[in-house]
Amino acid sequence: MSENADIRLVNIGFGNIVSANRIIAIVSPESAPIKRMIQEAREQGDLIDATYGRRTRGVLIMDSGHIILSAVQPETVAGRLIAKNISANMEDES
Repeated sequence: MSENADIRLVNIGFGNIVSANRIIAIVSPESAPIKRMIQEAREQGDLIDATYGRRTRGVLIMDSGHIILSAVQPETVAGRLIAKNISANMEDES
């Protein structure tokens, strides 16, 4: 398996996991443009709600056009991505 084909997963809360390689952006849901993007994705059937009924704190924009709602802060998801990258790099070196 080539290095580009490695699947990296990240936990976005409540046991929900997404492919880190497919994330374009992780943003806060408060701004009007993001709210519009969420509504458009909902209407098109491209919205994935992974909040388990809790408040949306993070919005993941995927390269497939899907929008994923998370109850986890963007900073938390980003920290998990960074931690995964560090551990993967350590594994590659050994």
